[in-house]
Amino acid sequence: MTDEGARWQAGLAAYASQFRVPEDEVVEFMRSRFGERFASEAIMTAGVAWTDEELTLRERSLVVVAVLAAQGGVEARLRSHVRWALDHGATGDELDALAALLAVYAGYPRAAAATEVIREVVAEYEPPPR
Repeated sequence: MTDEGARWQAGLAAYASQFRVPEDEVVEFMRSRFGERFASEAIMTAGVAWTDEELTLRERSLVVVAVLAAQGGVEARLRSHVRWALDHGATGDELDALAALLAVYAGYPRAAAATEVIREVVAEYEPPPR
């Protein structure tokens, strides 16, 4: 498999895990929501961003949750990444502490909104089927 082919497969696996859809449905799932160009770019990028060995999936998830919380206004994306962070082994207490820390650096309103999302997702969370 070429490097490009390996990146594509890794991207498919990452989005299949994130959205809890079979790998063979990822392309259509992404295309229907974001269009052809964005779907292809996102799949290729995820193949690199989520697969190297420098950070664990749990660490990556915590970083992404922090960034989305700090951005604000992206609650739908934050919700899916909080669930994925839980899938990757983060705890509700860790996510709560992350939001509290962000209040100092990103501001209280964004951290409070993120805390609401985090607590809702944690309360509703069901681990993925194994």
